[in-house]
Amino acid sequence: MTEFGITIDIEASPDRVWAVLCDVERWPEWTASVASVQRLDAGPLAVGSRVRILQPNLGPAVWRVTELDESAKVFTWATRSMGVKVAGRHQVIPNDAGCRVALSLQFSGLLGPLIARFYRSLNQSYLATEANGLKRRSEA
Repeated sequence: MTEFGITIDIEASPDRVWAVLCDVERWPEWTASVASVQRLDAGPLAVGSRVRILQPNLGPAVWRVTELDESAKVFTWATRSMGVKVAGRHQVIPNDAGCRVALSLQFSGLLGPLIARFYRSLNQSYLATEANGLKRRSEA
């Protein structure tokens, strides 16, 4: 398994940041790493929810929420393709200035390490773009 991650401090309440993160359909408004998002299920984001995401330089992928804990302000979703599983984790951690957000991607499966290595710089760039966009949107 190969993992990429980033943390960023955000001067906004954890509730505000969590609300921005969970409103996944609006991600294209604040992060250039996501071109379009389509919810495939009705209702609030929950374990089992599915989301079709199109990212620049990548094909469309359906992500399914595998973990969501509102009290801990953390959710994980995963997507699979032949030989690769990618899990994306989003966590909001309260601190004195507002909160710290931890974002990560974990690649596993037979081809996971190879794909992770091939897309290393894109993964790091997209995590930074998402973190900085989340900061701007949440602090506005």
